[in-house]
Amino acid sequence: MLQPGDSAPDFTLPRDGGGTITLSALRPGKAVVYFYPKDDTSGCTAEALDFTAHAADFAAAGCTVVGISKDSVKAHDKFVAKHALGVILASDEGADTCERWGVWAEKSMYGKKYMGIERSTFLIDAQGRIAQGWTKVKVPGHVAEVLAAARAL
Repeated sequence: MLQPGDSAPDFTLPRDGGGTITLSALRPGKAVVYFYPKDDTSGCTAEALDFTAHAADFAAAGCTVVGISKDSVKAHDKFVAKHALGVILASDEGADTCERWGVWAEKSMYGKKYMGIERSTFLIDAQGRIAQGWTKVKVPGHVAEVLAAARAL
């Protein structure tokens, strides 16, 4: 798992609306990179809506917010349109970025084990280092905590 002070693994991924997003291209700005399991599920929708509600606050703190899941760009586009989301959603269909960031993990539901994305968020500083990380995220109150950390950075 990535720790504060580690270099954030760079990525270039296809994004909602077409084109790509490259983490290193956001410098010298800061970034919030959050990994979530699946578009249009209850927890993931609540998290995306909360990040959207605070998008202007993150921008004022000098942060770009990027959500990453294994969903396709087409699925992201539907998710964005359905909920009027205001954050960048990147597609990591092969899970390569998820693996390099340490969020592709064994999970369990109803006694069945499977591989999936562990809901996680990382705050990246202007030099491209992990400033803070949150794993096994519980959605309520999470975005406010990330925003406070971004403002303090």
